[in-house]
Amino acid sequence: MGELTFFLGLQIQQSEEGTFICQTKYTKELIQKFGINNAKSIGTPMSPATNLDKDEQGTPVDETKYRGMIGPLLYLTASRPDIMYSICNCVRFQSAIPRSHI
Repeated sequence: MGELTFFLGLQIQQSEEGTFICQTKYTKELIQKFGINNAKSIGTPMSPATNLDKDEQGTPVDETKYRGMIGPLLYLTASRPDIMYSICNCVRFQSAIPRSHI
């Protein structure tokens, strides 16, 4: 049996210095799955100008799809605690999600 390289979607890299866990492949698969390959990136996990609030006039979206996006992102916070604030901000609005939050 060879060296462990993948486990539960995590990339495992073993070296003399230790064992390292990476979620690059998982992240790239999420980007492709949700069709945001061409999305514009920013230097911070959440733009300071982003204001999520209850948007009762907004166009509603499929809650199942939205939750399907949030769940995998919560899993990513295991190795990317810097995105925790952004993800938790999105979790706050899991019911009656307006399109402006996607």
